[in-house]
Amino acid sequence: MSNFKIIVASDSVGETGELVTKACLSQFKIDSPDNVIDRYPYVDNQDDVDDVIDLAKSKNALVVYTLITPSLRKYMAAELDREDISYIDVMGPLMDEISNATGLEPYNEPGRVHRLDEDYFKKIEAIEFAVKYDDGKDTSGLEKADIILLGVSRTSKTPLSQFLALKKYKVMNVPLVPEVKPPAELFEVDPDKCVALRINPDTLNKIRKERLSQLGLKDTAMYANSTRIEDELTYFDEIIGKIGCPVIDVSDKAIEETANAIMKYVDSESNIRG
Repeated sequence: MSNFKIIVASDSVGETGELVTKACLSQFKIDSPDNVIDRYPYVDNQDDVDDVIDLAKSKNALVVYTLITPSLRKYMAAELDREDISYIDVMGPLMDEISNATGLEPYNEPGRVHRLDEDYFKKIEAIEFAVKYDDGKDTSGLEKADIILLGVSRTSKTPLSQFLALKKYKVMNVPLVPEVKPPAELFEVDPDKCVALRINPDTLNKIRKERLSQLGLKDTAMYANSTRIEDELTYFDEIIGKIGCPVIDVSDKAIEETANAIMKYVDSESNIRG
């Protein structure tokens, strides 16, 4: 077991082959999978394949490869068979089956998955942005945000921010509380990227009482007091009136419904400005 090695060879960076290999290794009692795997990236000619073969022979290793170019894939398999080295072609058989099933020819271009992953990285960036600028923690996010959500507590600002982040929007949310003066920068940003979340006082009262119950607190606390809620909503109207941004009533809307309305508005404004 101590001498067991796997060489992951790829015509790109080799992440796909390594992830698959690690997933398989996780099913075995192997303490350090990273010590088992040697990654050999950017295999793009027969000399590179020969080097992989020599390395596999020297380490008595299993070879896992993700080669896209048909001629290299064929050469790798032939050489591994000739040297009697165990191997797994991760991409080839599945690509062949997809081609047979669809009648389509593959691009045969190494590294395409990383171009497709650009959307993934934009999504991760947006999620990290939403976390960093949640509840107005850092006012520097106001200028950077695609969308700024404004509302009193329990109007779903945080879950909306996360939902919109999954759609690759950078979202900052700012709570409006009578005792806390909004940041001055809020009145200087483009109001077209601000969206206010209005809620019916009775609905808000119910939501807050449920929240207090979840926390093991009495629902008679000031947080759920009707007069307090009316004061907060009056303050909300005052601030939103100064900003001049659109208002969406979230009283009876699901997160997805509100998010769709926000995206529709923001995208239409972007098109107008563009």
